[in-house]
Amino acid sequence: MKRILIVIACFIFIFLGIKLYSYIRIKTAKVEVILIDDLNLEFSSKRKVSSFIKSINGKIIDDYVIDSTVLGEKKVKFKFINDDNIKLSYQYKVNVVDTKEPLIWLGKSISIAKGADINLEKTILCGDNYDPKPKCFVEGDYDVNTVGNYELVFKAIDSSGNSEQVPFMLKVYEPVTNKEEIEKSFTDFNEVLKKYKTSNNKIGIDVSHWQGKIDFDALKNAGVEFIMIRLGGTKGTNGEYFIDKYFKRNIVEAKKHNIEVGVYFYSYADSVESSLKDSNWVIKQLKKYDLDLSIAFDWEEWRYFNDYNLSFFGLTSIADTFLGNVEKHGYKGMLYSSKNYLENVWMENDYDIWLAHYTDKTDYKGKYKMWQICENGIVDGINGTVDIDIMY
Repeated sequence: MKRILIVIACFIFIFLGIKLYSYIRIKTAKVEVILIDDLNLEFSSKRKVSSFIKSINGKIIDDYVIDSTVLGEKKVKFKFINDDNIKLSYQYKVNVVDTKEPLIWLGKSISIAKGADINLEKTILCGDNYDPKPKCFVEGDYDVNTVGNYELVFKAIDSSGNSEQVPFMLKVYEPVTNKEEIEKSFTDFNEVLKKYKTSNNKIGIDVSHWQGKIDFDALKNAGVEFIMIRLGGTKGTNGEYFIDKYFKRNIVEAKKHNIEVGVYFYSYADSVESSLKDSNWVIKQLKKYDLDLSIAFDWEEWRYFNDYNLSFFGLTSIADTFLGNVEKHGYKGMLYSSKNYLENVWMENDYDIWLAHYTDKTDYKGKYKMWQICENGIVDGINGTVDIDIMY
């Protein structure tokens, strides 16, 4: 018994000795960390721990992206192994700030018909990366009931004190009753194939109930390689869900004709809670179908954006919530939007982009998986026009 106690005592002594040695080694370890002068971290930026360190006597173990979604002082904790191969902890503080001015979506002029019932503060998109309710107002006098040109200034101020102003001309005109018929132009699917088809892409279309009953035999023979089908949506914000009138027929026929299929959901979501609900509804509707391509999130309520009281960060979080949930359930997520909104409103995300830009050659600088090149396409099998897309 005495021997056992002696052995136990020896083990305890050795253990405490090791702990004490480690403690002294860490306490006396050489730490040389020099930070950069500017410790301000822009709101919702993607900066890593190392981006604020000028020099360090060792190597950072986990150089993670610092959370910058809350303004104010932020402690940054990390571990590193110094030049003597000792694992150490260190921390410093940064200040999360918002220095970006609000966005006013406005050109040099706006034209409205005399007597129009319009509220410029609500009609002109005025938003901010951080503030869901920036102060947006028009300076200058105007009368929508009197024809003329009015020089005005649209101003916006966010909660961080950042401001923006855009001078513009409001043109009030007399309505014309006899409108000349505008000649319509079309984009032929066959011409798109000739111009854009390569071994590294596929040419397809996206459809909804607006295309009516599609002849999929003709569509397949025309060379359509994939199709993005509208699954459905809600009847307004937080409204009742509905399935697109032709969704079931479109997806069954497309699969039957070996045309690759993806879907999109038109969203009116005003919160991450509602977009999570949207994604769960979408996942439930797709249980009996196999998708070849992505589930796209389509939010286009730009005309009423000011009424949503959303920051650009808030809107991006809504899309991220939807897409993150569908990917968690095994699908591939994709964000649909036009070039201008992708460049000016949507913030950085980790999902594929479906770019809408109606031009012969896009100058969009970001990465994109799919490009919607027109909305006036014509193709055998569809009566009327259709959007044509290129997938890379």
